[in-house]
Amino acid sequence: MTAAIPTRTAPTEPASPLARLSRLRRPRRPPHDDRDDRGGRGGRGGRGFRIAGADVSASISVFLIALPLSLGIALATGAPLQAGLVAAAVGGLVVGRLGGAPLQVSGPAAGLTVVTADLIQQFGWRVTCAITICAGFAQLGLAAMRVARSALAVSPAIVHGMLAGIGVTIALAQLHIVLGGTPQSSAVDNVRGLPAQLANLHPGALSVSLLTIAVLLAWPRIPGRTGRIVRKIPGTLAAVAIATTLAALAGVSLERVDLPSWSSHALPALPEGPVLGLLAAVLTVTLVGSVESLLSAVAVDKLTAARKKPGVHIPRARLDRELAGQGAGNVVSGALGGLPITGVAVRSAANVASGAVSRNSTMLHGLWVAIAALLLVPVLDLIPLAALAALVMVVGVQMVNLVHLRSVQRNREMLVYVVTLAAVVFTGVLEGVVIGIAVAVAVALHRLTRTRITVEVQDGIHRVRARGQLTFLAVPRLSRVLHQVPWDSDCVVELDGSFMDHAAFEALHDWQMAHIAHGRVAEFTGRAGGRIAEPATESPTCCRPWTPWRNHRCGEHSPVQVNASQHGERTRVVPPADAPSGADPSGGKPSGGAPPAFASTTAAPFTADRPANDPSTADASTTDQPASDPSAADLSGTAWPGAKKTAMCHTLSAGAARSPGVRQLASGISSFQRNTAPLVRGELARLAREGQRPSQLFLTCADSRLITSMITSSGPGDLFTVRNVGNLVPLPGADGADDSVAAAIEYAVDVLRVESITVCGHSGCGAMQALLNTPADADGDGPGVGTPLRRWLRHGLPSLERMRSGQHSWARISGRLPADAVEQLCLTNVVQQLEHLRAHESVARRLAEGTLELHGMYFHVGEAQAYLLADGVGARGDFSGEEVFDRVAPTTLEESRA
Repeated sequence: MTAAIPTRTAPTEPASPLARLSRLRRPRRPPHDDRDDRGGRGGRGGRGFRIAGADVSASISVFLIALPLSLGIALATGAPLQAGLVAAAVGGLVVGRLGGAPLQVSGPAAGLTVVTADLIQQFGWRVTCAITICAGFAQLGLAAMRVARSALAVSPAIVHGMLAGIGVTIALAQLHIVLGGTPQSSAVDNVRGLPAQLANLHPGALSVSLLTIAVLLAWPRIPGRTGRIVRKIPGTLAAVAIATTLAALAGVSLERVDLPSWSSHALPALPEGPVLGLLAAVLTVTLVGSVESLLSAVAVDKLTAARKKPGVHIPRARLDRELAGQGAGNVVSGALGGLPITGVAVRSAANVASGAVSRNSTMLHGLWVAIAALLLVPVLDLIPLAALAALVMVVGVQMVNLVHLRSVQRNREMLVYVVTLAAVVFTGVLEGVVIGIAVAVAVALHRLTRTRITVEVQDGIHRVRARGQLTFLAVPRLSRVLHQVPWDSDCVVELDGSFMDHAAFEALHDWQMAHIAHGRVAEFTGRAGGRIAEPATESPTCCRPWTPWRNHRCGEHSPVQVNASQHGERTRVVPPADAPSGADPSGGKPSGGAPPAFASTTAAPFTADRPANDPSTADASTTDQPASDPSAADLSGTAWPGAKKTAMCHTLSAGAARSPGVRQLASGISSFQRNTAPLVRGELARLAREGQRPSQLFLTCADSRLITSMITSSGPGDLFTVRNVGNLVPLPGADGADDSVAAAIEYAVDVLRVESITVCGHSGCGAMQALLNTPADADGDGPGVGTPLRRWLRHGLPSLERMRSGQHSWARISGRLPADAVEQLCLTNVVQQLEHLRAHESVARRLAEGTLELHGMYFHVGEAQAYLLADGVGARGDFSGEEVFDRVAPTTLEESRA
C-alpha cells in the first residue's frame, strides 16, 4: 500500500551544485530552541525582537525578590554589598542567556554563603574573586566533558544534609546581627558566643529584625481579598520595605547599607597562598555551585511540567549547557568583582509561578538589578543591616526543609542526612560532603551485606523469611537455615529484598531441587505472599507468560529450528505426510482431523484483496513462520531451575509419555493450577455458593483468536458466552435449526435474566469467507445433503442475501468503508443475527418489556480494535437506522469508573 503525498508540479530546471548543496545542508540549531533562545515566536527569521508580557511581569516579581536577598547574602558572606548586586545582574544577563534551563534564575545563593565567607576570611575578597573565575573555568571544562548528569548521582540525603548544614550555619551567624552584635568565624564560635550576645542586646536592631521576620512569615497568610491583592508584592520586599520605613520614621539608630562609589569597587587579584588550599577552594565552589544549580534545574523542570499553561512549550533543561552557562557566569561575575553564582531554587520557583514563558524573564530581572544598582543607591542606603540579616536568617532556617526530612526518613537515609548536616556545620562544606558520601557508601554496603533469615512453622508448613539482599556473604547462613527444614515437610521461602547474586540463587535453586526430589513442595514468594516468577532460562524457550495465547508448540521444534530462529531466519514446520489438509472456516487454519501439533500457528499476511485466513492460502504441508515467533523454539531437554516448566511442558503421567497435543493441554492446566488458581480460588468459591449471575449473553465466533474475557476485561461470572462457527443465531423453526443455540438464549434470558445480549463478529472470519465462496447452485441442497459444516453455514445465507440486496443500507465502520467483501459480510452478519435474535419468543418478550437490550460488536483482529454498533441501532430491536459501527476509544481509569 502506498500513501498519496501531494507534490508540487511546477516545471523543474537543472539545479546548480550550490543550490543542491544548500538543500542538503543540516540546520545549525534544533527547531525547538528557536523560541527558547530568541524569546519571540519569530525566531531568527523574525523581523523584530518581541518580549511576552508574561515575561515582563515575571521579571519584575523576581527582581523584587532578588534585590534584598542579594544584599543580604553579600552581608552574610562579609563581601562588599555591591558584589551581591553584581552577581545578581550577571546571573540574569549572562547565565540567563547562555544557560540550558530557560526559566531558572541564577545569582548569589545561600548555598554558597558559608563557602564564600570562609574564602574571604582565609584569602581576602580580591583573591576570592579570582577563585570564582577559576571555578567558572572548571565548570566550563566539566560541561565540555558532558558530565553534568553525574551530579545527579549524589544521594539526595547528602544534598539535603549539605543544604541544611549550610542553613544552620547561616542562621547562627545572622542571629548575632539580629541581636545587634557581630558574627564569629565559625558555627561553633557563634554558638559559644551566643550567651554573651544575649546578655548584651541591641533593642533597635532586635525590634527591626523581629518586625522583618513577623512581616515575612505573616505576609503569605493574610486572608481574604486583601491578602490576594497584597501578595502580588513579594514578601521579602514587603518585609524589608516596612522595616526600613518604620525604622526611618522612628529615628532608630542602626547600621545601614553603605554602597560605596562604583569607582572604588574591588576587582580580582592574582591568587596568593598555598596551592593546595587554592585548589581545594576552587573545587569546593565548583562542586557546591554545580550540584545546587543542576538540582535546581531539575526541580524547575518539574515545576514547569506541573504548570497548566496551554499553548506554551518550555523545553526541558539541557544540563550540560546549563553547567556551561553557570561557568560563564562565574567567570564574568568574578572578573567584575561579584559573588559566586549558582541556580537559585526560590527565585526560579517564583519565576515559574509568575507565568514566565521564556528566558527573557530571567534576563530582564538581571537588567532591573543592574539599573537599580546604578540608579537606586540612595534608596538602598536606607535599609538597616538588621533587616537584611533577619531576612537571610529566615532563609537559612527554611533550608532545613521538613519535606526533605520526611522524604529522607521514609527512605531510611536519616543517618546520612544527620551526619552530613553535622559535618558541614562543624568542619565545612567540602569536608562535610566527603564525610556524607563516605557514610552513604558505608550504609549501602551494610544494607547489601546485612540479611536477616528466620524460620517458623505455621500449620505444618515451614516458612523461611529472608529480609535484605541475598549475596554470597549470606549464603552460609541461608544454607544453614534451609537445611534445618525437614525433608518431609512443605516449605515456603519469603524473599524480602531487591537483589540476589548468582551464589545465592544457586544455593536456593539447589535446595529447591533437592527438596522437590523428596516429593515435597518448595515455593518462593515475595513479601506480600505473591509467587515469584522463575527467571528465563539460558536455553532457547518458547514458554513465556502469554504463550498459551500465542498457540505455541513447546515440544515439536528441533534445536536446529531454535538456532535458526535466534539468528533471524525463517523456519518451516513440516507435518507428517499423512496429515490431512483443509481449512477451518472459523479461523482459516488447517482442519479435517489434523492433529493440533501440526496446525498452523500463524496466518498469512493480510493483503488488500485477500484476507489473512483465506482458505486458499492455507497450506497443510508446509507453514512459514517468522523465526522470532516464540513458537519456533524448543524446550526439549531444556533444564529449568526448580519446579519449573520441566513439570509443565514435558508432563508425564505414570511414566508414559504423552502426545504433543495432550502435553500442551496439561502444560496449560498445570500453569493455571500453579499461577492463576490461587488468585481466583476465593472468587470462584463465592460463585459456587451464590450461583452465576451474568450481566449479559455474549454470542461470538468460535475463532481461537477471540478471547472474550480479554476483549471485554471480564472475569468469572460476568459473561454467559455462546460460541459457534460464524456467530450465527438460527431462526426459530428453520430447517436444520440447532436447538443448542436457542436453548442457551432461552436459559440466559428467562432463567439468568441477563440485561443485554451482544453479538460479536470479527475480521477475517472463515465462515463468512466460506459463504462468499459457496456456489450459487448449492442453495438448493436439502437439509440433509452436504457436510455438517455446510448445513450449519446455511443459517448465514440471510446475511449474504442482505448484503447483496439493495433494500438495506450497507453496514460499515465509522470513518471508512469496509476493506473488502469479507469485512462487509462480517459487519452485515452481526446486524442480521441481531434480527434473528428478535425472532426468538423470550427475546421479543423482554424487548417489549424494556428489560433487555441488544448490541452489535465487531472486533478487528489485526488492529486489536473493537467497534460497537451505533447507539440506538438494534438496542430495542429497531434496525431502521444507519448501520454504523463506532470505534471504542481507550479511556482513563477515572473515566472507566465514572
